[in-house]
Amino acid sequence: MVLHCAAGFDLRPAEPTDAATVARWMRAEHVRVWWDQAWTDERWAAELAGQAAGEHSLPCLASYDGEPVGYLELYRVRLDVLAAYYDYDEHDWGVHVAIGEPARTGAGLGRRLLSAIAEALFAADRCCHRVVAEPDVRNTASVRAFAAAGFERVADVALPGKTAALMVRTRRPSGTTEDDR
Repeated sequence: MVLHCAAGFDLRPAEPTDAATVARWMRAEHVRVWWDQAWTDERWAAELAGQAAGEHSLPCLASYDGEPVGYLELYRVRLDVLAAYYDYDEHDWGVHVAIGEPARTGAGLGRRLLSAIAEALFAADRCCHRVVAEPDVRNTASVRAFAAAGFERVADVALPGKTAALMVRTRRPSGTTEDDR
């Protein structure tokens, strides 16, 4: 199944056969420093299979104009450790994002992807009113990308392993556009 998103992005569930690509991205310096998951291809294959078999999160590959560019994990906040840190709603979605291709960073691709994913989640789940993320507060590029994609930094939270910027994008009322914000 492929989800066609706005701005030329496609999203599909990651499979164990994608492990080499995900592992290569996770070993890239700009990802490794924040994700700390520079694992082997085999460990990533097991991780992708385990996530796909569970209920907590869905690992995905993002493509832009047909070219794979990043790894995402979509998760229900109510099933995540983040649920203990803010007044979540049952239908809140969370997202972890890594633009894997180093040549694709620094040009606004992440911001456009984050916005497209948030809008796709709102469209797919009419009960969802918030999409959240929790990048490390020291990852200023990520925090800026989320902010540029319409996410608001509502708090800093001390999660296991990092202090995170709790970034929240709220569904806009029907009939408004991004330019109306």
